[in-house]
Amino acid sequence: MPTILITGCSSGFGLETAQLFLDRGWDVVATMRAPRSGLLPDSARLRILPLDVTNPESIAKAIAEAGTIDVLVNNAGFGAPAPLELTAPETARSLFETNTLGTLAMVQAVLPAVRKRRAGVIINVSSSVTLKPLPLVGVYRASKAAVNAFTESLAVEMEPFGVRVHIVLPGRSPETRFGENARPHLRGLDNPDYAPMIERFVARVQDSSAPVTHAPDVAEAIWRAATDPSAPLRIPAGADAGAWMAEAG
Repeated sequence: MPTILITGCSSGFGLETAQLFLDRGWDVVATMRAPRSGLLPDSARLRILPLDVTNPESIAKAIAEAGTIDVLVNNAGFGAPAPLELTAPETARSLFETNTLGTLAMVQAVLPAVRKRRAGVIINVSSSVTLKPLPLVGVYRASKAAVNAFTESLAVEMEPFGVRVHIVLPGRSPETRFGENARPHLRGLDNPDYAPMIERFVARVQDSSAPVTHAPDVAEAIWRAATDPSAPLRIPAGADAGAWMAEAG
């Protein structure tokens, strides 16, 4: 069976995707910065490896241990909502180091082998926030928009070699740890000018009546990208992401 390597499998989209591919008979290499037991059922087709996408040595070791990789899913990432004015420089650097440069480094690590074999799939998980401007996610949006840009160029570069490239764009999901991981980076609640904007943003994120993206939506979008040669370059995941893509044309 083919082998898929997925980054960011400790929770949310990555964990759901690893389980789906296991259930459908694939060999799965599930990676995360700090592996924990019990996240996925024991299986001879599953390997859980440590991987920090911001660390070149960690990437090289994980790729070597994984062996032949047929599909790479770059899912690892985090958000840090804040007004652009109040975004700390170290937060901005960390967003780009993880979301953008980490994804780029993983792609570069896998490409030589798949290009040589003239077969393989690269799937980069971006975000539907890249489809239209929203407040408080400017730097996060920029880090994911950069992923979109280089993935689009990569798709053209890889076409002669038979390597497929896709972007999966999830919407807002209450089932991931995105909000939990982003909360420590939230800035501006003590600023009277920005506080109302931030409160509206938080209320919107917590609105259970609005269309959202569920983790299985993302896993199915990744499945489509991995298995359907006719899949488009950009694949929305979730009702909200689909609506935004339709609006964007």
